Amino acid sequence: MTILGLHHVQLACPAGSEDLLRHFYGVVCGMPEIPKPPVLAARGGVWFSAGEQELHCGVEDGFVPARKAHPCFGVDDVSALAAAVAGAGSEVRWDHAIPGVQRFHTDDPVGNRVEFQQVEGPKLDFTV
Repeated sequence: MTILGLHHVQLACPAGSEDLLRHFYGVVCGMPEIPKPPVLAARGGVWFSAGEQELHCGVEDGFVPARKAHPCFGVDDVSALAAAVAGAGSEVRWDHAIPGVQRFHTDDPVGNRVEFQQVEGPKLDFTV
C-alpha cells in the first residue's frame, strides 16, 4: 500500500454560508467550483478545485471556525493574491518565520484560518 497524495481538505462552515465562500474562494482566490454529487449537495456546503487537489467546505452543526489548524495553498503569485484578499476586505498576516518562504495567513469569511504560500512552477507535486 502506498499513499499517492492528498485528494482534498475539508473545512467546516455554517449553514447558509455557501455564497460567502463562493465569493472568497471562487472569485477572490480564483478557485473553480466543483459540482457536488446530488446526494451530498442536499447537505449544503461547496467544493473547489485547488490544482489537482480539492477544498471541501462542509456544513457543520454547532460550527466553530478552525483558528489554528488550516490548509496551505501553493500559489504562483502570492503577492498578487495578498493584494486581492486585502482588496476584498480580509486581513493579510504575512509570516516570515521560515527563511526564504513567502507566505501569509488570512481568515475565510466564516473565520477559518487559511495559508497561502509562494511556490515555484505551475503546480505542487504531492505524490510520494
